[in-house]
Amino acid sequence: MIAVKIKYIDLFCGLGGMRLGFESALQSLGLTGQHVFSSEIKQHALNAYNKNFGDYPQGDIAQIEANDIPDFDFLLGGFPCQAFSSAGRRLGFEDTRGTLFFDVARILKAKKPKGFLLENVEGLVSHDGGKTLKTMIDVLTDMGYIADWKVFDGKDFGLAQSRKRVYIYGTFSHPLTLNEITPRFSNLSEIIEYEVPAKDSEFTKKLLSHYSIEDVIGKKIKDKRGGADNIHSWNFALKGEVSASQKELLGLLSRQRRNKKWAEIYQIDWMDGMPLTIDMISSFYSDDNLECMLDDLVSKGYLVYEHPKKKEGNKRVYDTDKPKGYNIVTGKLSFEYSKILNPSDIAPTLVATDVMRLGVPVGGGIRSLTVREGLRLFGFPESYDLSFLKTKDAFDLLGNTVCIPVVAHISNSLVKSAMQ
Repeated sequence: MIAVKIKYIDLFCGLGGMRLGFESALQSLGLTGQHVFSSEIKQHALNAYNKNFGDYPQGDIAQIEANDIPDFDFLLGGFPCQAFSSAGRRLGFEDTRGTLFFDVARILKAKKPKGFLLENVEGLVSHDGGKTLKTMIDVLTDMGYIADWKVFDGKDFGLAQSRKRVYIYGTFSHPLTLNEITPRFSNLSEIIEYEVPAKDSEFTKKLLSHYSIEDVIGKKIKDKRGGADNIHSWNFALKGEVSASQKELLGLLSRQRRNKKWAEIYQIDWMDGMPLTIDMISSFYSDDNLECMLDDLVSKGYLVYEHPKKKEGNKRVYDTDKPKGYNIVTGKLSFEYSKILNPSDIAPTLVATDVMRLGVPVGGGIRSLTVREGLRLFGFPESYDLSFLKTKDAFDLLGNTVCIPVVAHISNSLVKSAMQ
């Protein structure tokens, strides 16, 4: 290995997880890194990066000329994932965020660094039948890089979070052979701040008045889905008491609203969860007081009385020509907690939209995941500081960051290959 200082840049840098992972790899190889450029557009990310690295990233990379970037050996970039994510609309290259890959390519072509490492959501692999990822690899290959990709899960690297992401990497010199890993696992109990007390809220009071803390651990809380691991809001009278008959009705309705046959009867395109008219409901639930029961559930907020929706372009809009029906009103983002984590298990993939709704059982009660716990789920050092940010801004950034040990693992092989 040549004793040189490795220069690198960090695009779409966010919290700097790619940088930390890359630096960790360099240290393990006995090399010194020199960060020479970074870019980011979110203000709270800029502030976090500056606070923890002493560098203030440049702005929108699409507006920055490649010649204005210092020469470097490696490019790191967790380019925006919303264009390919199942949590978004998956428009791919039709989405302006999707085209940012071509800004990465533009810089690689102009600067010709020894190697690169990119990260994105697992959904990129299957997007457009695999054509999107193939296009990316073809673009990189046409520039002379020996490019490849692989999906890794953070839980295999000692993180208490399942987070599958695709990593795209390449060098000019050799096909990259990644070191074999021996999976090592941890669980949430290792990262929980047990000294942070539970939160005494109306939601938790009602939940724990109907269930013990042991009964809710590992359970999801949402009304539009069911299953043995789910608790509905009507099961603990969150919006008001309901009768046993109403609970039975709600359970049936939550399942029936997803049945494709109702779309045929309505003569609309099927969608996963439609309002059902009282006549439709009468076909699977019989009660002389059915309408009163339904109207009571509407008044309490468990149901909504609405028209079905039809497709209009890429959107769904109410079809006012069709009769109104009864529908489950609340999704998982409607409640204080969407899932109560199990300390003996791992966390699901942290997503910016609902990470604050993950409940942590502590001291016989429940509270939200703390920012420090969130940082630990990605492998950030204890010295990393987000205490100056609003909690929602910190979690917005965490929901889009990278698993540091995974980046370190790939970077180790990447640097060794490129520097041969």
